Amino acid sequence: MNFDMIAPHSAWHVLTRLGEIQILIPAALLVAFHMLRQRDARVAGVAWLGGLCAAALITTLSKVAFIGWGLGYGPWNFTGISGHSMFAAAVFPMLLGALAPGSNLRARQAAIAAGCVLAVVVGISRMAVGAHSPSEVIAGLTLGASVSLYCATRNVHTLVRVSPVIPILVAFWLAWSPLQTPQLQTHSAVTRLALQLSGHPTPFTRSEMLRGFSKPLQGT
Repeated sequence: MNFDMIAPHSAWHVLTRLGEIQILIPAALLVAFHMLRQRDARVAGVAWLGGLCAAALITTLSKVAFIGWGLGYGPWNFTGISGHSMFAAAVFPMLLGALAPGSNLRARQAAIAAGCVLAVVVGISRMAVGAHSPSEVIAGLTLGASVSLYCATRNVHTLVRVSPVIPILVAFWLAWSPLQTPQLQTHSAVTRLALQLSGHPTPFTRSEMLRGFSKPLQGT
């Protein structure tokens, strides 16, 4: 499949927005707020938020390392961890698991599995729109899943009690925001940070890293 041939306004471009921080974090914070208010779910909530912060820091550092100092890996076409893939894998399994109706363990596990599948779809969309190479998406999904599944497997029996309106709000937000909310210029911000820290006048680019490879891997 030639990902470069995907239409610029295709469904992939809508799906890929589900990994954006300004879309996922409000939904995650809404559910985490209810988790922190409940004694039996508080530990899971703290672990989830802490894991998200740690994963976001690692992802940012990987991007800064490449943009500022060119620390990537050409043979894998790797320039940094995919943030969309990481956030999707770190949020969706726990988010859907926490919002699963009732106290049925199998329903909770099925919701977590659905979150994992949705995260993979977001990761595929990052390749489909030409934003990341497979290695960068795999790194993002692996890092995010390590956060989400660590919390989920140790707290799968914990029932998060939320108002029935919360799942409706989250569903509406995830359906509406990819089409209506403006995109944040996070890459530009990371680029400015990397240049300030490294002191280099211009950012390192993927093409520079791949220079010398006769058959560069897919990605931009």
